[in-house]
Amino acid sequence: QVGGFSWENCGDGKDPVVLQSLSVAPDPISIPGNLRVSAAVSGSKAMASPLKAVLLVEKALGELWIQLPCIDQLGSCTYDDVCVILDNLIPPGTPCPEPLLTYGIPCHCPFKAGSYSLPASDFTLPDVELPSWMTNGNYRVRAAVSSKGQELACIQLAFSLQS
Repeated sequence: QVGGFSWENCGDGKDPVVLQSLSVAPDPISIPGNLRVSAAVSGSKAMASPLKAVLLVEKALGELWIQLPCIDQLGSCTYDDVCVILDNLIPPGTPCPEPLLTYGIPCHCPFKAGSYSLPASDFTLPDVELPSWMTNGNYRVRAAVSSKGQELACIQLAFSLQS
């Protein structure tokens, strides 16, 4: 479907980490603006460093889906270890930012097995200077997370952006 928010797990059904629910409002997502997100994730296996993430980002161009390249760490990028990125964003030893802190959602590796849920929470999307190819339009994002060659999670999202 084009022009609406949707999500699905794209693993083969055997991935140990599964998205149970995800909702995002408004639709389309507005940049800058507020984003209300609720989500639930369950994992039967801990996720520890190195945690590799492979993103495939596509944008609708008429009837075609065009793969966006990886430019300045945005787009269809491979991140060798998300744990390191998280440590750079949020120095270890500092509390996780809200609302993660309130709901007991970790922001550093390793992520213990178990269920995590984020009730509807508001996030502010800043007025970032996005490259022109990443502004208005319909997008598909596939994110696969693996560790030492084993896929842990795979999620596919579709959404619209409006700036």
